Amino acid sequence: MLPRTGDVLHVTRAASVQFLRPIKFRVIRVLDWPTYDGWLWLDGYELNAAGDAVNRRSIFVQRAGLEQLQAAPEPRPHTVRARRPVARTPLRVG
Repeated sequence: MLPRTGDVLHVTRAASVQFLRPIKFRVIRVLDWPTYDGWLWLDGYELNAAGDAVNRRSIFVQRAGLEQLQAAPEPRPHTVRARRPVARTPLRVG
């Protein structure tokens, strides 16, 4: 599973030995830094029990050890609205 922006992950020791205490993590982006095969850098926020961001972090984890708690919402389709022509009238100066 490759995380996406907005995903909430449960990061445990299965993802990296640095996480003796599991954390919830909301992904901002997957960094394109060079890594070992199967590992990746994530930029995001550590969340508290209420789901509030408490600490911004960049973490180095194994992709296979990540557990998705909440998927990012689907992007809304871009709607194009027709523009009304603007009525141009002379402006009186002076």
